[in-house]
Amino acid sequence: MKRIILPTDFSENAYHAIQYALELYKNETSTFYLLHTYTPSIYMAEYVLHSPGQIGLGDVYQEDSMAKLEKLKAKIAKQFKNPKHTFVLHTAFNTLVDEISKTIVNEKADIVIMGTQGATGAKEILMGTNTVHVIKKATCPVIAVPANFEYENPKEILFPTDYEIDYRTIAFNELISIAKSHLSHIEILHVLTGYELSPQQEKNKKKLARMLDKAPHFFHDVPNQEVIDAINGFQLKNRMGLLVMVQNKHTFLERLFLEPVIKKVGFHVTIPFMIIQHQ
Repeated sequence: MKRIILPTDFSENAYHAIQYALELYKNETSTFYLLHTYTPSIYMAEYVLHSPGQIGLGDVYQEDSMAKLEKLKAKIAKQFKNPKHTFVLHTAFNTLVDEISKTIVNEKADIVIMGTQGATGAKEILMGTNTVHVIKKATCPVIAVPANFEYENPKEILFPTDYEIDYRTIAFNELISIAKSHLSHIEILHVLTGYELSPQQEKNKKKLARMLDKAPHFFHDVPNQEVIDAINGFQLKNRMGLLVMVQNKHTFLERLFLEPVIKKVGFHVTIPFMIIQHQ
């Protein structure tokens, strides 16, 4: 039984991510948690102080949130008639990031799947603020789905790495599960630096091969270049259905969300982006 958290702000982008999740796990017996959070605009003042004039306002927000979740559930049931899938509605007075983190623990969630942008759909940012914070705080894998991505089975999965991570500390269960379910190939991409791999990198590479032995995988070395350019170039030459990376403070993924220069380099997430946390 898969346990999958689907955050929603009831935008088209959020629904697009939900559609992706239902297709990705269509052959899996799964429980989907449709999660919405609300924070009244007066939260920082009267609401917190329990002003008499505001008593009961939280109930109004909660009722509105639950009504919208019920409507969303009905829409999903009408479009997707899958007996393998069940839905749990979850609404809370909390920030989205904190509630997702809490729900991951309480429900022992396997994965979070969400859109890359919020209701504003800003084109100039790599990912919406909420998505970035969820990626950084979640304790299970997260898949961010670009707004314009049309679903296709992830037959080819791109996994860039520098072999600097001890892969025994990485939970690859969900990646392997997806690969096996869709008969996917995992394409492991390494950018050559002009130097041979260190003894530790060689060990890590062998560990990675052992951990992925239940799914077809192939190793690729590309000439020295910016890692982001290597990812973009590989995607252009080979049709990838999913990009997978490990969230680790020592890797360039951390810089990906911090350095404005990334926009200039031209890293554009055009396929679903799965982030696996370093345990």
